[in-house]
Amino acid sequence: MRFFKNNKEIKTEDLKLSDYDQIWTKFCFLDETGTLSDQKDQYFTVGILKMSQPYYLQSRLFFERSKVRFYDEIKFNKLSRNNLAFAKMAIDALFDTKSISFCSYSISTKSDYYLRNFDKNPWLAYEQITLKLLGAALANHEIIVLIADYVTTPREIRFEVDIKKHFNLSKKRLALAGVCRFDSKSNDLLQLTDLLIGAITYDIKLKKGLVPGSSYKIELVEYLKAKLGADSFVKGFKNHNFNVFVDKTDHLNIAGGNGTNEKGLSS
Repeated sequence: MRFFKNNKEIKTEDLKLSDYDQIWTKFCFLDETGTLSDQKDQYFTVGILKMSQPYYLQSRLFFERSKVRFYDEIKFNKLSRNNLAFAKMAIDALFDTKSISFCSYSISTKSDYYLRNFDKNPWLAYEQITLKLLGAALANHEIIVLIADYVTTPREIRFEVDIKKHFNLSKKRLALAGVCRFDSKSNDLLQLTDLLIGAITYDIKLKKGLVPGSSYKIELVEYLKAKLGADSFVKGFKNHNFNVFVDKTDHLNIAGGNGTNEKGLSS
C-alpha cells in the first residue's frame, strides 16, 4: 500500500500540514564548481541533485567505501588513477537509484547575460542562479530541503536566510523548508553532485578550448555522457531525469567549429 496519495484535484496552494500524505518532501543537494569572481576560470556551474529518500544512495556509497576501504573525498578536480574507479562506481550508484533527478546551470563570467544582470557581483549571481534552479527542481505538491556545500562568504551575505525567504515569497507558500550548509567532505551526496557539475563544466571548457585536457577527467566525462546517451553538454542536455542548462551568450565558439549554446535558464 502506497503512503503517498497524489490527488491532483487538490491545488498545491490549498494543501495543509494535515495533508501530509499528499505532500512530497524532497532533499536537494547543491554544489558549485568554478569561481564567479575569477575571470581566468570563466565558466561557473551550479547543480542540484534531488531525491526523496537520500538513505538509499547514501547507504550504497557508504557500503562501497567500506568494501574497498576508500575514505577520501571525491572531487572532480582531484581525479586521479587512485580514485577514478570509485568515481565511476558513484555514478553507477546514482543511475541505479530510483526517484532521483538533477538540474544544473552553467554560465560564463564574460557572457552578456552575466554582465547585464549581475554587474560582476558574484554573490548576487550565485543566489539568483540557485533560486532559478530551485524553481526548475520544484514540482507541485512538494516541499524541499536544500543541503548546500559550505562556501566562505563576506559577513553581509546571508545565503541560507535569503534563499529561503525569497524562494518562499516567490512561490507564495512553504516550498523550501530550510537551507543548511555542510562541508562536502562530510557528505557523499554533495561529492557526487560535484562530480556531475565538474564533468559538465569540463566538457564545455574542453570543447571551447579553455583547458588542455586531463586523461582522468576526460574519461569520467565520457563515462557520464555514455550513461546519459549525450554527445556533448555544450548545448545543454535534457531527458526525463537530467536537465542541463547552458547560457548561450558567451560568444565562445566550439574549438574548431562555430557551435553556439542553446537557451537555458537565462532565457
